[in-house]
Amino acid sequence: MVKALRIGTKSAALLADAARRAAALDLGAPVAIRVNPRARRLLLRVDAAARQVELVLPRGVAPAHGVKFLDAQRGWITARLAALPEVVPFAEGAVVPVLGVPHVICRETTPAVRPVAIADDKISVTGNPAHLPRRVKDYLRRLAAREFAVRAGAFAAQIDRRVARVTVRDTKSRWGSCSAAGALSFSWRLIMAPEPVIDYVVAHEVAHLVEMNHGPRFWRLVRDLVPDTAAPRAWLKRHRNRLFSYG
Repeated sequence: MVKALRIGTKSAALLADAARRAAALDLGAPVAIRVNPRARRLLLRVDAAARQVELVLPRGVAPAHGVKFLDAQRGWITARLAALPEVVPFAEGAVVPVLGVPHVICRETTPAVRPVAIADDKISVTGNPAHLPRRVKDYLRRLAAREFAVRAGAFAAQIDRRVARVTVRDTKSRWGSCSAAGALSFSWRLIMAPEPVIDYVVAHEVAHLVEMNHGPRFWRLVRDLVPDTAAPRAWLKRHRNRLFSYG
């Protein structure tokens, strides 16, 4: 037990030292280094959601070797960071899509209107300007929860299934999930995608109420619910980083 503790402490110290050396490389974004025992080789990616560089080390690979690998991949990292869309904060004048339709965020000074309202391709927000970003995000999350719940219920009825509940989160690795108990969860950021894309993701998770896999029967069921699956999947792949650039 003591030996394992010492090994763990030493490994943590080596990772911490590698993190400091990686930061000194000044790659243009924060660097996260972690060990994955299942990894068979060094893995490097740029996380568009967190706007950081991630380096995954297989077990047994020295963190110092990982830092050298980062330095050797400097050109690749720079190009990937440069290709990320510009961040679009939730601020007055920003253009944010809702159900795929561009909307301009506007401050509203009339006290009689709701805190946040959508009409005429505008997102109107009242109150203290300092609260505007939070109010827009909270509104879009609530809108996403309502929209996805309605669509999930309609798709589930088509296949004689019932959705236990629908929640929204700010997930980074996948757009939706379905639990064995019939609970669906979605990234709230999908509310900014076009409606056919939203329908595809919702139908995909609803289909898991019948088939908890991605086999042929599953995909036949998805296509029964939304005949065109190729275009929405391509859209998500092409615009993933853009969806993570808002807010």
